[in-house]
Amino acid sequence: MTVPFGDWMKGVQDEVEHALGAFLPDAGAVPHKLHEAMRYTTLGGGKRVRPLLVYASGALFGADARALARAACAVEMIHAYSLVHDDMPCMDDDDLRRGKPTVHVAYDEATALLVGDALQSQAFQVLAETDTLPPKQVVAMLRLLAAAAGSAGMCGGQAIDLDSVGHALTLEQLERMHQLKTGALLRASVVLGALAGRELAPHELDALAAYSKAIGLAFQVVDDVLDATADSATLGKTAGKDAADNKPTYVSILGLEPSRALAEQLRRDAHEALAPFGEQALRLRELADLIVQRKA
Repeated sequence: MTVPFGDWMKGVQDEVEHALGAFLPDAGAVPHKLHEAMRYTTLGGGKRVRPLLVYASGALFGADARALARAACAVEMIHAYSLVHDDMPCMDDDDLRRGKPTVHVAYDEATALLVGDALQSQAFQVLAETDTLPPKQVVAMLRLLAAAAGSAGMCGGQAIDLDSVGHALTLEQLERMHQLKTGALLRASVVLGALAGRELAPHELDALAAYSKAIGLAFQVVDDVLDATADSATLGKTAGKDAADNKPTYVSILGLEPSRALAEQLRRDAHEALAPFGEQALRLRELADLIVQRKA
């Protein structure tokens, strides 16, 4: 019998929380404040969408359990570091993240900068120490994560985002920005889970790429809708900030209802991309539904 999605998701989230706690430096180790802040921002919060994608894809390709845990934690550490830096005064200057004060508010700006730097390094150390896969596979996973996090991925998308404040973007330009800023790490999560199992055939990689593109854009469309419609208590971060900062969004370009319709179309596209895998891709389909239908 298939485990209900909610139970499966809770099981993965608990497993990842435990693994993160083990892989992060102990708060009692010197330097205490830095290690405490790394744990503050990474543990006890977030939906863990990226680790869930790692595990769902890993299940599809028979991945090694210990390699999955390391890949999931590595990608979550990269995500956590990006949020810490994204919230700093030199970026989006936000005071609230995951329902609690951001790191630069709870600690200070210098600590926040170092937390991001240290989490990025820790992510690659955790992944590099995978000892249950052939070295060639581990190197491929490291290369994938590095590319997704760098200037041709997440950081590049953030740079475009900062440069676009106050400027009009076309829909194509907005899509490109979010393919880098959000989509690259989501795609890496899906492919990392698969690579923890085996090398992918070209048609399998194409199918996962199409799925990842759809959910990556859907994630951002829904984020833009929620920013315009939900409150800060529900979101766990400051609501309405995109409009206040004059940032281009799907809602500002398309309008609210067309944006909702686009998210639903992207959900269908994600399902269609998984058709070659049949019922074995159930968890990935369920995660596409979660991304589009979430309320926070």
